[in-house]
Amino acid sequence: MDDQKLIFMEVVVALSPTHPTAERTAARVSPWRTVPGVPRWARWAAHGAALVNVPSGLWRIGLACGLAFGLADSELRALHAPGWGSLYLVGLSALAEVFGFLALGLVQPWGETWPRWVPLVRGRRVPVLAATVPAALGSLITTVYGVLFVYTNFHSQIDAAPWAKVLIQVLYAPVVLWGPLLAAVTVHYHRRRSAKAAGRAI
Repeated sequence: MDDQKLIFMEVVVALSPTHPTAERTAARVSPWRTVPGVPRWARWAAHGAALVNVPSGLWRIGLACGLAFGLADSELRALHAPGWGSLYLVGLSALAEVFGFLALGLVQPWGETWPRWVPLVRGRRVPVLAATVPAALGSLITTVYGVLFVYTNFHSQIDAAPWAKVLIQVLYAPVVLWGPLLAAVTVHYHRRRSAKAAGRAI
């Protein structure tokens, strides 16, 4: 009877939230959680960077499907949509969202440890520079992209209804935030990972 009580107590302790085994189990169950030490602003910034392309992406996909959204027929013909140009519009939307999604790696575990589906390096620590250098370059490119959007928005001539021009501005406006949001999360990631590495060295 005493042995049964002992086994029962061991199971209870192992399943308690503060027990290391429970923490490892939670980590396996929730691989997309925010890692400890990430402040709320960084989490929101990373998710914002991942989602800024969604409005404009949905608009492009709509064009690919033949929805004019107030654009003149000449604009759709120039885009070859619907048609082979639809592949470009959908592919551009998907690619932009994939790049945006990578920002989540700066606040989630898969940005610190290579996921299991990555061959050769799975389970190993992600070098700090291997994440921060591409992220820094990405923030620079997306910032330039946002500036170019603002410039072309004021200088381009689009054959469309007035409300359609406003719609384009509204849907593309979040893209301007992509670069600054990604840059802020990248700086935080570098500082946080560098601090952890210094702590392990000590």
